[in-house]
Amino acid sequence: MPADTFKQELDERARKIKILLLDVDGVLTDGRIIYDSKGRDSKFFDVHDGLGVYILNKAGIKTIIVTAKSSKAIKPRARDMRVTEVFADVSPKSGVLDKILKKYQVTREEVCFVGDDLVDLGLMKIVGFPVAVFNACPEIKQAASYITIRYGGRGAVREIAELILKAQGKWGEMIRFYEA
Repeated sequence: MPADTFKQELDERARKIKILLLDVDGVLTDGRIIYDSKGRDSKFFDVHDGLGVYILNKAGIKTIIVTAKSSKAIKPRARDMRVTEVFADVSPKSGVLDKILKKYQVTREEVCFVGDDLVDLGLMKIVGFPVAVFNACPEIKQAASYITIRYGGRGAVREIAELILKAQGKWGEMIRFYEA
């Protein structure tokens, strides 16, 4: 497919997005989980990804976390980024989509999901704009409409936030807000 045709199709999908669904481990984090001697986990989140989620919210695009695991680290980070909702301990992840569509009155075509591993595959196959982070497994990349240039937990979510906001003509508004 010619580059300009791919760009047009990508922009067309991104223009429709009203909700961004995000996996946590491997997407919002680099996939590492650290356990301390008391069994508590720690995760590494990227500040640029966080600002990307925050400005999506500011631009009227809801962000929802959908993760197969639960962690005490997720809720405070979600609150900092102004995430709309968190679905934790979800398996299969595709099981929450109908609830999200109904609650937020959107269609599948208006939903983007960013994933990285096999637990994300079912949801990747049923949203309008499936995205794989650069270091995703081959099956996720194959199901994706777009593969990020950046790695999960290292700016991939920010990349998608910018792509969506630019396609919707809202990026300049965000720049002007921060120039003030």
